[in-house]
Amino acid sequence: MDPLRIGMLVPSSNTVAEPYTQAMLAGTPHITLHVARFRVTRLDRSDAALAQFTAEPLLAAASLLADAKPHAICLNATSSCYTGLGGDRALVTTLAEATGIPGATAMLGLEALLRRIGARRIGLVTPFLHDVQEATLEVLRGEGWPIVAERHLNDPGNYSFAEWPDERVAELAREVAAEGVDCIAIVSTNLRGGKVAPLLERELGLPVLDTVATALWAAIVAAGGDPRAIRGWGRAFDEGG
Repeated sequence: MDPLRIGMLVPSSNTVAEPYTQAMLAGTPHITLHVARFRVTRLDRSDAALAQFTAEPLLAAASLLADAKPHAICLNATSSCYTGLGGDRALVTTLAEATGIPGATAMLGLEALLRRIGARRIGLVTPFLHDVQEATLEVLRGEGWPIVAERHLNDPGNYSFAEWPDERVAELAREVAAEGVDCIAIVSTNLRGGKVAPLLERELGLPVLDTVATALWAAIVAAGGDPRAIRGWGRAFDEGG
């Protein structure tokens, strides 16, 4: 039987998403990862930075990825958290129309998982600049996300996000947990949250959803697979399609 092929669109400066996703898939040889990159070198609210995430470069990368005949194509990036989730919803439709392949995104996967677990008090952890974080809070609260605590690193990124160690990410998560949240979202697929998420879940007794994990969850669901095949990487993969 052919493997389930998962296609990922990954920012060019991202050094976390691909190796972490490969690690998550280590115990599931029937699911394979296939990556195309699009240029991203900065994360701020300037016109030049926002242009990196427009449909044209994403569709160009997706058209190359489609040659590998993946069963789903997922945007493994989180810019819609501050530009608007409507952009991701439109992208999923556009990807399917342009390639004939189901689409998914890290942020829409996170949204779906937060609904499934019934999160009522969300703690948000990101590496973003102050103004990007403010825009993120405005967008996500406008979508109805009950974010009651946040921490961010004020880093211009994107390459530099990966330079923050696991323990610093864990510290931020513990800080928001102390404010009485019932779920933590670690948003940025170039921040090292994927490995600490399951450890924090055991320590804190809370779901900790990292967007590298939510991207893979969403992609497997879109491809018609069962994400529960992934074990040991946290609560995200306890939820079936």
